[in-house]
Amino acid sequence: MTAGRLGLIATPRQGNRHLPGVTWCADTGCYGRGYPGDERWLAWLARLSEHAPQCAFALAPDVPGDAAATLARSRPWLAAIRDLGYPAGYAAQDGQEHLPVPWDECDVLFLAGSTEWKLGPHARRLAAEALGRGKTVHMGRVNSLRRLHYAQQIGCSSVDGTYLTFAPDTNLPILLRWLDTLHASAAPTPTGAPR
Repeated sequence: MTAGRLGLIATPRQGNRHLPGVTWCADTGCYGRGYPGDERWLAWLARLSEHAPQCAFALAPDVPGDAAATLARSRPWLAAIRDLGYPAGYAAQDGQEHLPVPWDECDVLFLAGSTEWKLGPHARRLAAEALGRGKTVHMGRVNSLRRLHYAQQIGCSSVDGTYLTFAPDTNLPILLRWLDTLHASAAPTPTGAPR
């Protein structure tokens, strides 16, 4: 992390220590059982606001797999996230293609939802629209080289996953090789011609 090869994703319940200069993102813990409630989540972000300049985004509370419920739950928090100095992240979920995205209120589109949805055409189109609007795109639950390549292809600038949670001593060298492969495939050709 201190070498800039990996970042940190943190939730209120993890208790991760923030290292100076390390890029990170603030997740909510809504996926699973880690969300501490609105007041504690916002207080956690406020406590970490000194680290906001290194934060790629702070995700607004969402409802995994449900775009309509996520829009209703997230929208009121996007301004509060920005007020604390963080870029505001909005989680696109299954069905988002039928609903408005609060583009003017968020800075990052987080591709969440089911695996089928986020790897499908609707999420891909939303990623393209986000990029066209000058937003960045993040994909959650990326745990293979194949998924890393796909995220790169659709313009994601960051991803997260649980790959290092299991056997980190074994999996860290593998993940670093994946990243080397990914960066090599994104490198310009020697002539500078597009690939």
